[in-house]
Amino acid sequence: MASLDLGGRTALVLTVFLFLLIHTLPLQAEELTAKPEEWGSKKIAAPKSGRGVIGVATYYANKYNGRRTSSGERYRPNKMTAAHPTLPLGTRVRVVNLTNQREVEVRINDRCRPRSFPLIDVSREAAERLGFIKRGVIPVEVVTIEEDNI
Repeated sequence: MASLDLGGRTALVLTVFLFLLIHTLPLQAEELTAKPEEWGSKKIAAPKSGRGVIGVATYYANKYNGRRTSSGERYRPNKMTAAHPTLPLGTRVRVVNLTNQREVEVRINDRCRPRSFPLIDVSREAAERLGFIKRGVIPVEVVTIEEDNI
């Protein structure tokens, strides 16, 4: 029987990759299959306006502090900004946390990769105001703010 001889570095990288893959697959599957009202053990309130898109919010990791965004400006965790895969840069949106009804207004200044479910990545400040720093991921409603209402 032939033995598989992997170098130490290759084996370590492969082990880490498999570990991350195994531990994130259940989370991804739950996010994709769960209906907003079934998130975790909390009941989710129906969106107030009905005009927005129900989706998932995450927030930027600390490692992105100071890096350039798609708009060319630098990411600052204390600013009220967000990344969205399709909304035009500069668009202002209201993000409503559907577990606690907290809401913030952010400006889209970056892109995140498109996914099979609606997603927005918010700055750390916006995540703190929405109350999900410890959770990391929450169900949200994203409503575009029209210029006439500002």
